[in-house]
Amino acid sequence: MDSAEYERKIAHRFAAFDQDGNGYIDRADFNAAAARLLTEFGTTARCDRGQSLYTGAEAFWQGMAGIADVDGDQRVTREEFVGGAVKRLRDNPERFAEIARPFLRAAIAVAAGTDPDSTETVSAPVAAVERALRVLGAEDDLAGLAAGSLDTDRDGRIGEAEAVAAFAAYFTVIAPDA
Repeated sequence: MDSAEYERKIAHRFAAFDQDGNGYIDRADFNAAAARLLTEFGTTARCDRGQSLYTGAEAFWQGMAGIADVDGDQRVTREEFVGGAVKRLRDNPERFAEIARPFLRAAIAVAAGTDPDSTETVSAPVAAVERALRVLGAEDDLAGLAAGSLDTDRDGRIGEAEAVAAFAAYFTVIAPDA
């Protein structure tokens, strides 16, 4: 895959973050994603899971802005996202995954109905992760396929490590989409 094709692929992924479709990613997009997840799973914003999800969303936004917000306006345009992904993340996918980890951990805990601050491994049933993916904007057929593919050990659950690794690969690996 050449660089232009990679940039087109990453630009397409921009839409996953631009939750309100206004042409840029900002803190409100991350908060909207968190609010929709909480609503879908009947979780209040003030409970531990809700607070962890909003804290994770803020950390994710701050990490994203630190990597891609070139002009410092607290918004990441499509061009900034493409530039940030191509120039900074392709060589270090783990960095992108690590900024997403707190949000992913909390989202899995919301989907599972478990304590996100537990020292135990956080995991959610495949069906719950599929619901979460739909709420975050994945098309129905793709949400099912994606959730199923995340269960790499085939135990019927998706853990934090599986989600983080898949997230890094999806957003940063130069490979054709399956």
